[in-house]
Amino acid sequence: MRATRLALVAMAAVSLLAAGCGGKSGGSHHGGTGAGGFTPPNIPALTSLGQGEGQVNLVSWAGYVEDGSNNKDLDWVHPFEQQTGCKVNNKVAGTSDEMVSLMKTGQYDAVSASGDASLRLIAGGTVAPVNTSLVPNYADIFPDLKNKPWNSVNGKMYGIPHGRGANMLMWRTDKVTTAPDSWSVVFDPNSPYKGHITAYDSPIYIADAALYLMSTQPALGIKDPYALDQKQFDAAVNLLKEQKQIVGEYWSDATKIQQSFKAGDTVLGTTWQVIANGLTGEKTPVQTVLPKEGATGWSDTWMVAAKAQHPNCAYKWLDWVVSPKVNAQIAESWGEAPANSKACTLTEDKNFCTSYHAADAPYWTKVHYWNTPITQCLDGRKNVKCVDYSKWTQAWTQIKG
Repeated sequence: MRATRLALVAMAAVSLLAAGCGGKSGGSHHGGTGAGGFTPPNIPALTSLGQGEGQVNLVSWAGYVEDGSNNKDLDWVHPFEQQTGCKVNNKVAGTSDEMVSLMKTGQYDAVSASGDASLRLIAGGTVAPVNTSLVPNYADIFPDLKNKPWNSVNGKMYGIPHGRGANMLMWRTDKVTTAPDSWSVVFDPNSPYKGHITAYDSPIYIADAALYLMSTQPALGIKDPYALDQKQFDAAVNLLKEQKQIVGEYWSDATKIQQSFKAGDTVLGTTWQVIANGLTGEKTPVQTVLPKEGATGWSDTWMVAAKAQHPNCAYKWLDWVVSPKVNAQIAESWGEAPANSKACTLTEDKNFCTSYHAADAPYWTKVHYWNTPITQCLDGRKNVKCVDYSKWTQAWTQIKG
């Protein structure tokens, strides 16, 4: 599960990002500035595919690389091995920080990175641009997942989008009498549901507060919830310190928060679609909404190591996991919207893509996908420094006390 995806990012890792994020005058770097003003190392993409090397070493989130050992009905590894001759060796990582550390060892060929890791991998020269022409199924990826700030720099794709999801608002319909349409219900200090509200347990949740402030305090000038100058950051942190007084439980384990909603200990708060679906399947009366302010969310990207020892097999894997049938399997078993537009006709649940808004482009315009806060403001501002993720982790510790 995505339970422990966003662990605290070590100061050293963020320092590496800053070191890799040179300004416009980046001397030997090529291609100008990228997202937030940094220039990634000049690493060439693969120009052509050759024979597979016989194996591929992957780092992935749990559930993304299934070989039937966890569930005999979930196996897209063995068919890949049989078709390509590339044996899959997979290392499951529990956090984004662990993924970055593993990829830095040089022992792995590809990684299923979330947005809070991808910029670090790009800036540190750990991953290379991806030649999308060598990934035939890339053509069918939803257009609104391509060339985004967390997976590309200067129009160069650094990976293949795999799946996505939104962090929505969920409530018990038998406990919350008026259906909410705003995040205000989880931030109101006078909430009648005090002690039964939940919030996501991660420093990246500061972006949820910033997103709310974008609508409620426009004078702060927040344009991107991951690009906060000191004043904007302090406002978000103060809001979360106030919210702590009404939060009954912070969650990072999807199974545990599902149980808490089922028991009625929690009646309102942030959720994922897969959690809501699980509760509905258990006849727990819940509903979800993408609030009027929008929401944060995630988009995962398969990226190739800059020094991949098995680049041909890595590219074959990237194409395999976003092929329609496999992408449908992964999305449905894991609980996220598939990235391949052709996957929706191949899910077992024919309403799956409707439930997960897979092809609903207007829906996703309201989702601000996780990204890595860095000192070079991701919203393009040049005259101010933004607060980087190391400071987010420090503040999160203070917020929770």
